[in-house]
This record gives sequence, structure tokens and C-alpha cells, in this order.
Amino acid sequence: MRHFLFIALKHILARKRQSFVSLLGIIIGVAFFLAISALMQGSQNDFIARLIDNSPHITISDEFRDPVVQPVKDVFPKAVTELRSLKPQSETRGIRGYRQIVEYLNSLEGVRASASLAGQAIFSFAGRDVNIALNGMIPEDMRDITTIDDNMVEGSLEGLIANRNGIVVGAELMRRQSLSLGDNSTLAASNGQIKTFKIVGVFRTGRASYDESQAFLDIKRVQALMDRSNRANTIIIKLDNPARARDIAALIEARIRYKAVSWQESSEDLMSTLAIRNMIMYSVVSAVLIVAAFGIYNIISTIVMEKHRDIAILKSMGYRSRDIKFIFLVQGALLGFFGVLLGLPLGCLMMVGLMQITFNPPGGTAPIHMPVDWGVEQFLIAGAFAFFAALFASYLPARKAANVLPIDILRGGQ
Repeated sequence: MRHFLFIALKHILARKRQSFVSLLGIIIGVAFFLAISALMQGSQNDFIARLIDNSPHITISDEFRDPVVQPVKDVFPKAVTELRSLKPQSETRGIRGYRQIVEYLNSLEGVRASASLAGQAIFSFAGRDVNIALNGMIPEDMRDITTIDDNMVEGSLEGLIANRNGIVVGAELMRRQSLSLGDNSTLAASNGQIKTFKIVGVFRTGRASYDESQAFLDIKRVQALMDRSNRANTIIIKLDNPARARDIAALIEARIRYKAVSWQESSEDLMSTLAIRNMIMYSVVSAVLIVAAFGIYNIISTIVMEKHRDIAILKSMGYRSRDIKFIFLVQGALLGFFGVLLGLPLGCLMMVGLMQITFNPPGGTAPIHMPVDWGVEQFLIAGAFAFFAALFASYLPARKAANVLPIDILRGGQ
């Protein structure tokens, strides 16, 4: 092996300039591959993290996945006559026995659940009205189930626990309405109920549309405002392992029958888009390394053409065709190895540079940094793809070298 390595190095160093250019192509290709893939994967991880952190992992609503079959269809499944415009009996919507359901969910390992009553109301202050979404929750559960406590910029959830007539709103709504912490505001529900609440907390998520349209209150106050006593229309669930959300949602739905939607299901179109984006991204950055691999193909092909006589001599000394092929494959492997060895640190420098970039996204209220993924898999993918691209580029010239007939070369044949 040491002898083969010595010959491979001699061949590469015989054409220093061309070998350096080929090596430089691999180094730059690896650096760009690593930086771009880390940036794209980082943006995907950041998006999924925001999606997972800011939304429930599983949401149970007061609906059924399959509509309830009318009794007349159960009794007369093959009836000739048909009843039309049959209106179901009016009822107050909500999840029946939600307290027992929440107790059952909290008994499951790695599951944290809390009931919620969601609705709409008109937020009024100083004659200015804004339509907002109400989230009635148990204040003591909000810290474990939501990320609102992490996003608080004024006040705290303790204020909502101490003052059950308190309300927590977004910073963008505070700005638009010229509000201050401690101000009183009025909420008017669609049923005509009007109640006054004191602002005890302000949150900022960075999403202007969310920060100006959401409010959090004690669930009992929302039940009273919407005249839906002892009702909850949503149960939100957080998991220790969000990746299991789809399986756990199916298990819960089979048990309680109410529709349970995991974050993967509710964002299925976005996840499909991310998968397609990843395919496009890896195709583009792989093209950079493929182009660089052509440089290796070119330099090794040139060495094979120039070393016909040396190859013939080696074969006449007893070297077999597979030994000759191995020597030239080692040349590609050496260029690939050193290209990866020098390209990964350069890629790290590019990643650090990308992390220094800040920008204000459309609809955002705070500047954010470019998200970069430092996961080891990015380094492994970049290094492995570059190394095998270099090895593959050297295969065709190596096979050509192995097929050289020494008798033709030594006699002066072509």
C-alpha cells in the first residue's frame, strides 16, 4: 500500500499547477456545499422549531373526522325515499367531558395537555375597535403548554394568575392601540356580552400578524363572556418528543373520537414544500462538486496519457491491471481527501460569516440572524459527496490505464 501511495503522489506532484487547480476546485466546492446546505437546513430547522414551539403539537377540537350519520340512515339504509333539509338539533358546541379527557391525556407518558376555549371578540380602547382571537386557558397551565411566558416583554403570567380579570395581549396590538401595561380595555362578544379586562402582560413573538390578533385570558372569564359555561372547544397538547405527534394523535382520536390533528398533519403542505426545496438545494450544490470533479478527471486523464510508458514498464515488472487501476484511484482519493480536509474549515468560516448577517423579514417586528445548522450530518454529507465524486472522476482514467497493453507501448505502438 505504501508503494502504491508513493507512485500516486509522484504522479500528482509531477503536474503541480494542474493538481493544485483541481484540488482548489474540490476545496471551494466542499466549502460552498457545506455553507449552502447548512444554511438551507438551518432555515428548515428554524421554521420547524418556530412551528413546533409556537403551536400545539396536537390539537383536539370539538369536531369529528367523519360526519355523524343521521339516525334515519341507520334505520333505513336502503330506503327508496329520502329526507332532505333535515336540520340537526341546535346545541352548545364544545368537547363533552373535557376535564376527564385532559386528566386521561396527562396520565400518558411525555404528554402535557390543557383545555382551551377559543373565540372571537371586539377589542375596544379609546373608541378604536379591533377584532381579535381569544384564547381562554387555565393560567397555571400556560407556562408548560404555550411559549407565551418565553415571549413576554412586559408583565408576566403571574399577573394573570393573581388577577383573573386580566388579559395578556401582543406588543403589536399595544402599539396600534396606544396602550400601556395596566390599562383597562373592553371586550365585546358576538352574543352581546361586554366585559372589562386589565392588561397584565405583553408578549412579542416577532410575527406582527400574531402579535396584533391574539389575546390570552382565564378560561372561566372567556366562558362567561361567550356564555358557554363549563365548555371548552379545544384541547392543546405538548409532547416531550414532537416527532411522535402523528402516532399519538391517532391513538388519542381512536380513544376519545374527537378529531386530533398533529402539527405534521396541519402543516403537511409546508412539509412537502420543504422536502421539494431540499431536493432542489442538494441538486444545485451537488452540481458545484460535480464540476470540480471534472478537474480531477482531466488531470488524471492527462497523467495517464503522459505515463503510458511508465505504465507499460510497471506491467512488465509484474504489476497487474488491477494494481495499475488502484494507483490511479489512489490519486483521485488523495485529491478528494485533501480537498475535504481543507474545504470543511473554509466552509466553517463561510458559515460563521453567514451567521453575522441580520435582516428584517416581511411581517416581522424584530431583526433575525441567518439560521445555520451546525449538525454533524451536514459535514458528513459534504465530505462524503466530495470524496466519492473525486473517486468516481478518477475511475474512468484508472480503467483506461489498466487496459494499456505494455507490448504495444514498448514496441512504439499507439
